[in-house]
Amino acid sequence: MSRLISVKQIESPAPAPGATQKIQPRSFSGVYRRLRIAGGLVLFALYFGVAWLDWGGRQAVLWDLAEKKFHIFSATFWPEDLVLLAAILLICAFGLFFLTVLAGRVWCGYACPQSVWTWVFLWAERLAEGDRNRRLKLDAAPLTANKVARRGMKHGLWLLIGLATAITFVGYFTPIRGLVADLIAMEASGWAVFWIFFFTSATYLNAGWLREKVCFHMCPYGRFQSSMVDADSLVISYDAARGEPRGSRKKDDVQVSQELGDCIDCQMCVQVCPTGIDIRDGLQMECIGCAACIDACDSIMDKMGYARGLVRYASERDLKGGKTNLLRPRLVGYFVFLALMIGLFSWGVASRPLVTLDVERDRGMYRYTGGGNIENSYLLKLTNKDSSPRYLVIEVGGFEEFSTTGPGGIVVGAGERVEVPFSVAVPSSSLDSGANDVVFEVSSLNHEGAVITGTTTFLGPPKH
Repeated sequence: MSRLISVKQIESPAPAPGATQKIQPRSFSGVYRRLRIAGGLVLFALYFGVAWLDWGGRQAVLWDLAEKKFHIFSATFWPEDLVLLAAILLICAFGLFFLTVLAGRVWCGYACPQSVWTWVFLWAERLAEGDRNRRLKLDAAPLTANKVARRGMKHGLWLLIGLATAITFVGYFTPIRGLVADLIAMEASGWAVFWIFFFTSATYLNAGWLREKVCFHMCPYGRFQSSMVDADSLVISYDAARGEPRGSRKKDDVQVSQELGDCIDCQMCVQVCPTGIDIRDGLQMECIGCAACIDACDSIMDKMGYARGLVRYASERDLKGGKTNLLRPRLVGYFVFLALMIGLFSWGVASRPLVTLDVERDRGMYRYTGGGNIENSYLLKLTNKDSSPRYLVIEVGGFEEFSTTGPGGIVVGAGERVEVPFSVAVPSSSLDSGANDVVFEVSSLNHEGAVITGTTTFLGPPKH
């Protein structure tokens, strides 16, 4: 006999914010908006301005892929310095961890390139189509000349911003002055044009069309932030104890105000949110910590005559009536490790040798000279990472008797690498075996510091 199994109907979860409809954030003003604008202007000034700075006759910051050198003001980094890049990545990672434990996704809201460029694109959209209500009406309106003109203006501004972004980005890998001149003269290389087109399209799509979807589906940060914040992390929070039960009212309706919480259910916090969430539902993965809802809510509280802070930066412990503990083990641990990594990175940059030597022995075997000596040929690769030229003295050690063919010294320009052919001839009586060690020593005149040495093999006839 068959047995009946009870079935419980479960409703499908609601789609993620912005998944089915376009989010149209509303304009607003406030302390955090001004702070974000100030920070964004600084970041934009750095991004677009530093590429045009000169330093010592060259571009101040330039990743020269052709020469395999990275110039950053007076310092020049070579492929062998890439270990410092790993240290920079660790510093950035633990800096992000520290900020997340301290104040949630404050990086996303104020400094993430995706967020910063999205705010700029939203500004261009408001300039062309108006504020939220006008944009919603324009979306619903039939296609007219006015709609085409406004949409054309918006997309034109987006493409111009994307083009400026792309040219500047490519300008960090090839001298930007020459790049712009070549573009104006229509003489730019095919690769330069390709990458400018690629980054223009990427900026246009990410900041103009995808926007919050990048944060939802492409960025992993929102997914692991919940494992990093704790009860003392300062995150954007809604004070439900003060705000509930929510309900609309008039400003002077004291009786209704006494029966309800401070939240008047105006939906302003939702309308200004760039990701379309309701902060009153609690901390969510989609929240990027931009504090737009705080500014919007504070403006409403001011109009109603209520105290600010219904939505604010607060910890879970604070909302429960406790006191936020800033000096907690995980936060201190991240800070100590971050300080340690910054210290090690600074020491590594300061102590890295500014002159390096690589020795390559000629692939051929030894040969006899006219005087009967055994001769080996080498190629010395000398690199000067300093910002000024250096006169390098080359000496050879390892044998009591020997002769050399090659310069005893050479001038290496700032940030240059030179290859010096060098030969060493040794009497066969001075050789202990078929394979001997020869040491090249390089020192810099007028510069105090350790002598750079390079040891390699000197081949001779085998001893019987």
